[in-house]
Amino acid sequence: MKIYDLISGLSGGSFDEQLKMLYGSSEKAVLRNRARYLSAAENFSRLYPECEDIRVFSASGRTEVGGNHTDHQHGCVLAAAVSLDIIGIVRFHEDGVIRIKSEGYAADEIALSSYEVNDAEKGTSAALVRGIAAKFAEMGVKISGFDAYFTSEVLSGSGLSSSAAFEVMIGTIINEGYNEGRASAVEIAKIGKFAENVYFGKASGLMDQMVCAVGGFVAIDFADPQEPFITSVDFDFEKAGYSVCITDTKGSHADLTADYSAISEEMKHVAQALGCEYLRDADEEEFYDKLPELRKKCTDRELLRAAHFFAENTRAVDEAKALIDRDTEWFFELVDQSGTSSAELLQNLYSCQDPQAQQIPLAIMLSKRFLNGSGAVRVHGGGFAGTIQAFVPNYLADDYAKEMERFFGAGSCYVLSVRPVGGCELSL
Repeated sequence: MKIYDLISGLSGGSFDEQLKMLYGSSEKAVLRNRARYLSAAENFSRLYPECEDIRVFSASGRTEVGGNHTDHQHGCVLAAAVSLDIIGIVRFHEDGVIRIKSEGYAADEIALSSYEVNDAEKGTSAALVRGIAAKFAEMGVKISGFDAYFTSEVLSGSGLSSSAAFEVMIGTIINEGYNEGRASAVEIAKIGKFAENVYFGKASGLMDQMVCAVGGFVAIDFADPQEPFITSVDFDFEKAGYSVCITDTKGSHADLTADYSAISEEMKHVAQALGCEYLRDADEEEFYDKLPELRKKCTDRELLRAAHFFAENTRAVDEAKALIDRDTEWFFELVDQSGTSSAELLQNLYSCQDPQAQQIPLAIMLSKRFLNGSGAVRVHGGGFAGTIQAFVPNYLADDYAKEMERFFGAGSCYVLSVRPVGGCELSL
């Protein structure tokens, strides 16, 4: 389409149905996101005033719903794509270069003359772009280049997977622009993981990319991490009368690598004591039968974290079943159980390095007091610092956000809907 087509279509309501699908059906959500796309179009025009033909893309963030720290033990996870996303305005060309200007960041320029891993690029968004392009090229896709302007509400450090959303955005653009959409959402997720592992230099699983690419509620079984079993769960939370609220408690993520690493290392130590590599391969009843003997080899915290895994792995499966059965009462009970297990067994609500900083427990306490038995609340993502997740009745959502922002600052609480699609292209 032309820039004019996008601007006039947004102003005239031609995109409203697509906006409702991505961001929720409320007039407020539609109006706010119309403004976002109009602003993105204007910024793109300033960067590329000579451009005529453009295409428009979106890639969502994700929220982990069930399965807190289960994936690295080949366990089960329930997650969902959410209405916070990256918007991309794109023009394709034959320059052999990918140029990306992301709002608030320096522009990246990636020459497609080389697909080799560049050590100097590791840890940068340019490395992700090169890695994704390299994988498509390996698949036989000829990429000529594109210019893009991105604006994102999937903030870095929010626990909503900004890097995975970026990877899915790049993969979707290349797939639609140069591969006629042949790669499936699952393939795009795997390409993103490849780029993050090999080119960016970060060891990560596949959960984040998978949810951002597939969309909706997604139940994932990582028994085989290379070929996880994926089930889409058809459940409309908005129609059920609830919003997903994520609150950023503003805790520092600095120097938490040891805390995160300790969880997987300690779980693996228990698995090894049971003769397995991962806890998914261990027998839960054997674990409890052998606890006295295991205590001679493993610390108490290691055993508690293993106990969390066994229960949480089953819980993630049950949560998906509860949604399939439309049993929100059971679902919320399971979410609360997950939160309690994370606090008491997994112990990832605050860091032992700074026990006086307990923003996540504080936010959970305040949420439970406000909700007074409605919905559910739990730690979100890796924990120790960052975000909490609450399922809030729609009629309370705005007031809940105000209450959380009273403590954690303006803009700290995101009232979200679950969006049914992952990376996608918008069209007239």
